Parts: sequence; structure tokens; C-alpha cells
Amino acid sequence: MQYLSILISLFIILSCAPPNSQNEIQRLDDSTMQEEQLTQHIQALVDSANVTGLTVSIFNEHSLRYQKAFGYSNVASNDSLQTNQVFYGASLSKAVFGYIVAELVHEGKIDLDKPLEHYLEVPLPEMPFKREWRNFSKIADDPRYKIITPRMCMAHTTGLPNWRWLSREGEFTPDGEIKIYFDPGTEYSYSGEGIRLLQKVMEKHLDVGLEELAQDRVFTPLEMNMSSYVWQDRFEDVYVNGHTKDQQIFEKDIEDEAGAAGSMETTPEDYAKFLTHVMTLASKDSEITNILFEPNIEINSKKQFGPLSLEKTDANKTIGLNYGLGWGILDSPYGKGYFKEGHSEGFQHYSIIFPEAGIGMLLMANSDNAESIFKELLELGIKDTYTPWYWEHYIPYNM
Repeated sequence: MQYLSILISLFIILSCAPPNSQNEIQRLDDSTMQEEQLTQHIQALVDSANVTGLTVSIFNEHSLRYQKAFGYSNVASNDSLQTNQVFYGASLSKAVFGYIVAELVHEGKIDLDKPLEHYLEVPLPEMPFKREWRNFSKIADDPRYKIITPRMCMAHTTGLPNWRWLSREGEFTPDGEIKIYFDPGTEYSYSGEGIRLLQKVMEKHLDVGLEELAQDRVFTPLEMNMSSYVWQDRFEDVYVNGHTKDQQIFEKDIEDEAGAAGSMETTPEDYAKFLTHVMTLASKDSEITNILFEPNIEINSKKQFGPLSLEKTDANKTIGLNYGLGWGILDSPYGKGYFKEGHSEGFQHYSIIFPEAGIGMLLMANSDNAESIFKELLELGIKDTYTPWYWEHYIPYNM
């Protein structure tokens, strides 16, 4: 009789369990979506927006739950895209660098608030660069360079432009003259120049290169075997090409010098390992991620780039938009969200993690049309309605 009662109880439990729960993806608002349904929706978006290739990775319970590739790695040869292929990571490079910086700060090897000047044997404008045009000699007459710190470099508050050949408005400046546009530490203005400056100062101070740091601290421990800040021969037969909006192919650009601001090559599978690691650490209140994700600057610009980046707004206050060490920060009802995008010719990426909820999403694409479906993909996949899509300029293709 007791055995029969156990069987009946078990039958009731199984009958009440949601059907095909092993195929369901958990979203921020506690709703779920079937994998097959999600895949069909993504494919429809890829087709409608003419996205050449896209990979989608979703994290549940701090681990990879869903990962699929759509479209082509090279549209001319009709090669199907795979999640183990090598993408140009663009500014996802900065997120890995931010993690390395946080580790070094935790170990006492770098002080975030000690001016860069104090790490060098010569004044910052006299610091030599392998490629002379990258030096900072042009700011020698601006004493504000003396107060720039590692924190300012990682939080994009140095006053330096994104790149010296672009004005703050995003206009091309052929002279490429580096300058400081505002008092360091007082505003947010995205700057690859600031990230690269910190990288070079760190390399000289620690007497070790970025690639070695990354391999020792991130890529090797996490078994990210197809990731590097410089081109590797093993990438030759497995890389994907970037594509323009009208499906023209960009020739592969080979990088032989490690650049923290944007030289990393990686795969969706590898980068998912990195995000899983960071999300897990953050969920455990790790000292490393506490340093990495400490808010540094309130962001009140209408957009991240272009002329509207110089105009102010209160729209970002609803999500508490801020910046940590190479990662953006936002507030949500499900805890803090930490995000990083990547954007270059033919490649568009976005990642966001919500460690308290154990949920996240990674989008990696080799198409200049991809960002036009990011808003809908984030809402569809994990019910992320908090990413500042307008500020990011992720304007939907059908808007």
C-alpha cells in the first residue's frame, strides 16, 4: 500500500511538471521559451534584416544553456557559420582587459587612482611606441595628462577621443592629432586611445606584454584555446569574414601587435567560457568582480557615439547607466546588468550578464546589419528590456 502511494505521488509530480522543461530557456521575468521556438524566431529575424551570420548564446543558472549559429561565415562560398569559428572580437577585447586589470589591482600591482605618470621613468608624452604615430607627444603642452589614472582609462573619462583620427562627433580627422577634450575624470566619452595608453603603461611597468598576461590569466586557465590578442596560424582555416550591409566581403585584417582596445580574435564558444567565469565570480561576490564592476561615472549622454554623445539627457537615469572597468553597468529589477559591445567593419557584437539572476546573453555577428536586430533578440531571448538600445544606436531594421 505504501509502495502504491509513492507511485501515485510520483505520477502526480511528473504530471504537474512543465512539458519539455529540458528544452526551455529561462528568462529574466521568470517566463520561459522553447528552444525550437526561439531558433525559429531568430532565423526569421536574420532573414528579414539581411544579417549574413549570427551566433546567439544564452546563459541560465550561470552556465551556457543555448548556443546556435545562423547564416554564413562567408556568403560568397556559402559556408555555414559555426560557433567554433574565429571572429574578430573588436571591443570585446576591452572586457577581457578590464578583467585582467581588476586582477592586477586586487594583487596590489596597480593602483587605479595613481596617475599613469608615476608608473613611468619618463614623462608620459615621451613614452616610446613601436609605431611612432601612436605616441602621445602632442599632449606635452597640456598639463592635464599628468592627472590621468588607470581608472579614468578603463571608465572612459580620460578626455581623449575614441581614436585620434576621429573627432568626438565621429568625423574623420586626417591629421590624427591626439588631444585632451575635457578635464580628465569629469565626463564619460568612449576612448580606445585611453585603453591603449593604459595597456602600454602597464606593459612597461610590469615588463610583460598583454598577450602573455591574457594567456596566463584568462585564455589558458579557461581553456579558450582559440582566443588571442594577436593572429595565430591555427586561426587560418577557421576564421569568419566580416560583411557590409549589402553583403560585400571584408578581407581579413591580420593583427601582429596586441591591442587591449580591439585586437582580440575569439570564438563564440570561447567567449561564452569567459562570460560564464565572470558571471559565476560576480554571483559569489568575488573581490575581483567587485573591483571590475564598481561604478565610476554616471552616463548622461543621449548616445554613446556621434554628435548626440555631446548632448545631455535624463533618460539614462531609469537604468542608472554607469561604467566600471571596461564594462557598462545598468540597474534592473533583477539586479545589476553588466554589458560590453563590439563594433567594427563587418563585425557587431553584444554581451550582457545579470549575475544575481544567473542569466545572460552573447550576440556575435559578422554582418553590418546585425545590430538592427539586437533589441528584439535581447527581449526575445532573455526579456532584457534594460539594455539602452537607443544610446547604443541599435536601431531596429523595421523602425
